[in-house]
Amino acid sequence: MRRKKVHTLISVSKTSPSEHSEQVGFINWFRVQYPRVLIFAIPNGEKRSISVAKRLKAEGVVRGIPDLYIPEWNLWVEMERVTGGRLSPDQKGMITYLENIGHKVIVGKGAGDASKQVLEFCNE
Repeated sequence: MRRKKVHTLISVSKTSPSEHSEQVGFINWFRVQYPRVLIFAIPNGEKRSISVAKRLKAEGVVRGIPDLYIPEWNLWVEMERVTGGRLSPDQKGMITYLENIGHKVIVGKGAGDASKQVLEFCNE
């Protein structure tokens, strides 16, 4: 009798999870951990047509804004992939601006790192 080869997600995937899946995982963790605390996404980073980009810019979309905001804590969360994710110059500039006006910004390299940093922030 031949054995079936069993694959786990880790052995099948040769790349790290996407930023999207990391953010979804973090949001799911956050909403279980802090069910009464509002967290919301700023959908700013998708590829889009020039006409849509112009319309959104006219409506106030700004490059470099972090991915998530927690208003109760004045905390921004920028999600990056565990491997290969890096901040753009616009993101670096926005993080500097936000920190200079008294906001806290964390950059999570994946859902695990982001959740660890949120726990550390809450214990300060």
